[in-house]
Amino acid sequence: MSDSQPTPSGQPGISTNPNESGNANLIYILYLAGFLTGGVTTIIGIVMAYMAKAEAPDWLKSHYHNQINVFWKSLLYTFIGSVLAFVLIGFLILLAAFVWYIVRIVKGMQALSKGDAIENPGNWGF
Repeated sequence: MSDSQPTPSGQPGISTNPNESGNANLIYILYLAGFLTGGVTTIIGIVMAYMAKAEAPDWLKSHYHNQINVFWKSLLYTFIGSVLAFVLIGFLILLAAFVWYIVRIVKGMQALSKGDAIENPGNWGF
């Protein structure tokens, strides 16, 4: 007997069960652990997100899409902040990037725990 429920498209084996979100939750945790590991776990997380997004149900794909966007956009923000740190404004950009990163991860984890999709995973804001 299978716990999976057919989706509206009728595909067997794919469910909207929030319990199948363990991989996405692990990726969010790896992103947070990246602060302690110098980014190593973040790189592992982005690889996992790219690998898992193809086979995930739509509501879970939005989380993988969010994780991929958070990785690349935070990398961009950090690069810009680091370059501009020489003129001191970069430190504010780095602080804003840090806050943005944490907020996007926490919001993603909250939505994931409820079994909800991310409303706009490509959003540049919060």
